[in-house]
Amino acid sequence: MLLIGNGRLITRDGSKFFENGAVVTEGNLIKEVGNYEDLKAKYPEAEFIDAHGGVIMPGLINTHNHIYSAFARGMALKGYNPKNFSDILEGLWWRLDRKLTLENDELSAYAVFADCIKNGVTTCFDHHASYFEIPGSLDKIADPAKEMGVRACVCYEVSDRDGQKKMEEAVLENERMIDRAAKDDSDMLHAMMGLHAAFTLSNETLAFCAEHKGTEAGFHVHVAEGPADVADSLKKYGKRIVNRLYEQGILGPKTLAVHCVHVNPAEMDLLKETDSMVVHNPESNMGNAVGCGPVIQLFKKGVMLGLGTDGYTNDMLESYKVGNIIHKHHLCDPTVAWGEIPAMLFENNAKIANRFFRKPLGVLKEGAYADIIVTDYDPLTPMDGNNCNGHILFGMNGRCVTHTVCNGKVLMKDRKILVIDEADLMKRCRQSAAKLWESVNA
Repeated sequence: MLLIGNGRLITRDGSKFFENGAVVTEGNLIKEVGNYEDLKAKYPEAEFIDAHGGVIMPGLINTHNHIYSAFARGMALKGYNPKNFSDILEGLWWRLDRKLTLENDELSAYAVFADCIKNGVTTCFDHHASYFEIPGSLDKIADPAKEMGVRACVCYEVSDRDGQKKMEEAVLENERMIDRAAKDDSDMLHAMMGLHAAFTLSNETLAFCAEHKGTEAGFHVHVAEGPADVADSLKKYGKRIVNRLYEQGILGPKTLAVHCVHVNPAEMDLLKETDSMVVHNPESNMGNAVGCGPVIQLFKKGVMLGLGTDGYTNDMLESYKVGNIIHKHHLCDPTVAWGEIPAMLFENNAKIANRFFRKPLGVLKEGAYADIIVTDYDPLTPMDGNNCNGHILFGMNGRCVTHTVCNGKVLMKDRKILVIDEADLMKRCRQSAAKLWESVNA
């Protein structure tokens, strides 16, 4: 039994807030939430984590990440001078993923999950690609997640871009992992059918994916991220991307339609009608200069809209900050995004995750999974359940996290990761990355 207390507690169970609160866990579930002094007296034998007046809240959820991109940090590429998003894909990411080895995949996963833990992210939806070595590559993501105690939903990025054989290997890798995850009763691992984007996927490939448990497990796909994707769909198929995916049976309540930067109102209605999920990635969209998506309009239409990072960062609070300002700037309206972005991060990400994981996530209440973080934030103004998002927005970032607990297991205590030797890991990552960079530039 674990008791985390002596801090302001945000439950995300409505606006319930405790000025001096505590949460008690038993096994991998939350047993009780309440006043610190009361629970301390009630459970005197529980292992105690002292929040020291900081903020206790649910573990964060990232609904779209790219672990494989980790080793691109700081990499210089010969002849790389991109003019648009298509150049970035072909000149950077596809060059990289054609050289990634299983060793690179595994070390990237360990490093990213370590960073997730440091930033209070306890659940991660990853979208993987490593076309040099496909079979077994998802194990190199799933095994580190299991070992380090992070909750994960994984998939492999199917694409026609490297030919029929590679496409089929990617589909079968997804199918194998879907079967593995289905047999895992820990509820720490799930899998989906990953798809790259419409312009690298034929109708025949989409049908092949659906036949290999894609429809059963759900699809994780990039949708209308850049204008070239839309132009390709109109030229080849005479229809917009969401309409095409709908006709091919890809949309639905277990489909993550990532980005949706260039979708029109009719496509938004289809996303809503099919109860598909959309994930917004503000920093990545800005960095790739693909535009600012119609997030506020999607939100108003009632589309299930979550927040991800697209591999840009593992700090969800950083993405919260960027999401808050980009839509104000884009719409020249200072009144927007105050409510929509935190709803995406703190409410909808949990709802998205709970379409796959069996017990409640993103909330501190009895019976929910014991995914809990503590930050060292000490508010300089009054804080309660109604204004806590403002405190988080302007007063915290991921590196404020001091303790991370996932599934009842303490993964980080007083900013020290307990589940891996981080210094040794970083040394191994640098060695592996150096070899990868040499290979990419060969």
